[in-house]
This record gives sequence, structure tokens and C-alpha cells, in this order.
Amino acid sequence: MALKFEVSMRVSKPVHEVFEAVADPAKLSGYFTTGGAVGRLETGATVQWDFADFPGAFPVEVVEVVQDEKIVLKWEANEGVPEDGQPVVGANYMTTVTMSFSPLDGDTRTLVRIGEEGWRDTPTGLKASYGNCMGWTQMLACLKAFVEHGLNLREGAFR
Repeated sequence: MALKFEVSMRVSKPVHEVFEAVADPAKLSGYFTTGGAVGRLETGATVQWDFADFPGAFPVEVVEVVQDEKIVLKWEANEGVPEDGQPVVGANYMTTVTMSFSPLDGDTRTLVRIGEEGWRDTPTGLKASYGNCMGWTQMLACLKAFVEHGLNLREGAFR
């Protein structure tokens, strides 16, 4: 079975504004990468993301960017701690994240879809995919609150 998922949310702002809230590291750091983001999401770039809940910056490879339409990323799978309690230092494989941005209602709203795939079909891969599904769902809620209302829902949530 292929381990993959897709989550989505509608944001009440034009597609360009929503896209820039993801592609621009200063904006992304305002609601999602609570430890900061370094580097704009541009095709071929490798950027750094840092999260308060997973301390330590890590690389994110930018595979493809189509302005106001799509962002494709690759990053190392994080399989966490398996049932046997022995920590996984590095999963040594990448997953692929695809974000799409579709204008709605004459470009007054945007449908954002985020899918991720590529985990190993193992108990730890399945658990990791569920964790990332939760994380991307949180990201969409935080994106909506930030773009529509200027709120950072992750402020103080992990420290």
C-alpha cells in the first residue's frame, strides 16, 4: 500500500497573497516555521526550516515552483521512535510534498491542497505519515488565521 495523504482548506484571500505567505520565508516564519525559515521557495533551491516542536533547522529541497499555482518539496522522512524504543537517527529517504493553489470565486478565495507521499510501508512509516498529516493540517489552519486575520496560532504552543 502506498502511504500518502492530501489535506485542503479554503482561505479567504486571493491566490497570489496566499501563495506568497508560503513562498516568502519571512511570512512563513510568522505562522508556521516557529524557529524560522531561511530562503525563498524557488525551483532548485535548498532552504532551511526550523520548528520549535522539532528543534534544529533542517534542509528542504525545492523541486518545482509554479508561481501562484504549485510548490513541490522533498525532505527527509522522520520516522520518529519505533515501537522497540530505539531512536531512528535518520530515515535515509525523502518524502515529496506537493502544494497546489487554486483561485476560487473570481480570485477572492483560494483552495490550498497539500499532499505528501513516499513513506516506507512499515509501522514507523505509517505513524510518521499520520504525524505529518496532522502537521500539514495545522499548517493550513495557521495559514488561514495568519493571512485572513494576522494571527499566529503556533505562538507559545510548543515552548
